[in-house]
Amino acid sequence: MKKTLVLSAAAMMLVGATAFAKESTLIDFTMLDADISVKAEGSEVEFPQNKRTVMDYGVAAGASFDQEQKDLMKTSLYLGEWEVELNSSARNVTSLAQSQVVAAQVRENAKVPFAGKKVMGVHVVFPSIAANANAKIVPPFIIPAYEPLSTANDNGERQAPTDEEKATGRTLFEADSEDTPAYGVVKNVGTLKSIAVTTMGMNFPHGLYVLLTDTDNVTRRYFMGYLGFDGWKTLTWNNPDYISEVRTREIRVYPIYPRGLPFVKFAGFQITRDAAHIGDDFIGYFKDVKIIYDKAELTTERDIADEDLWQIVTRREKARQTIEMSRFGNKQVNRYIERAKMATESEFTPSLNAGSSSNAQQNGGAATDAK
Repeated sequence: MKKTLVLSAAAMMLVGATAFAKESTLIDFTMLDADISVKAEGSEVEFPQNKRTVMDYGVAAGASFDQEQKDLMKTSLYLGEWEVELNSSARNVTSLAQSQVVAAQVRENAKVPFAGKKVMGVHVVFPSIAANANAKIVPPFIIPAYEPLSTANDNGERQAPTDEEKATGRTLFEADSEDTPAYGVVKNVGTLKSIAVTTMGMNFPHGLYVLLTDTDNVTRRYFMGYLGFDGWKTLTWNNPDYISEVRTREIRVYPIYPRGLPFVKFAGFQITRDAAHIGDDFIGYFKDVKIIYDKAELTTERDIADEDLWQIVTRREKARQTIEMSRFGNKQVNRYIERAKMATESEFTPSLNAGSSSNAQQNGGAATDAK
């Protein structure tokens, strides 16, 4: 009898969870346009960045860098900062140099709700030889799931979180409210039911995958379909293992605290090109990624403030945040060093004045004509 009551109670909880399944925008690329320019004090070098998502990786730099250099060690989810990672079959000098991500302007008179805004534009150079190849479009850093919510000034410097920001219980890359798009992180996610990608096809026969990372730091890829169509379209992945009938579900109960709320975060796209298909240039455009999911918990309001009392999740989040910051910080510092070492000259300094060069060309031309 006791076992029956326990199962009945669990089933009722699951019914409620299914009824409260919801849709969220995991990431909207129209919100990642550059709105600030980061530059060091006394320097003319500027880098466009997205103010909401800007991160300062100067904290990972060593003591050998002065403050002016550290002021420029910032990055964000600005579309121009995203990267194209090619597999070994697709990697060559030309593909590495030309494959890139840009902010693509949608025409003002386009017949889409986001007309006039900028979406993600991707250019990948696949090999022309018959070889399977793929490219990942990834953010410039692993999107932190535990970065505290705070504002940034016009130079990309993050401010200390205010009491109001702390009271929201949200992190930096979460949505500002239930009805607004997130910046790559959605929390309180139980079972994924569906994933949707709004993309513009250009009749390429390549496959598209969405990459998502979960609470356990496991990244999975979801096949959305092929891009062999023209114009804007919403590609959808439906979970084949999603069970709508509660009585046939396997019921599992997890401790609510201190595991924390399960989440998913956007890890990128993957474009796959089959050896039998045409290679060379691939062009694609992406507007957003949405998910439909069961809530992991019906409510996050508790009669006792567990975290205020025990601080267990806070300690874990700070440790993970430090690891995440160190990983992308060291990578960006190395890129800053490489950028500083790159040649900026496009032409040689002439050793002859303009008149001498001109006369030499005229005399050479005259000699040729005489001959």
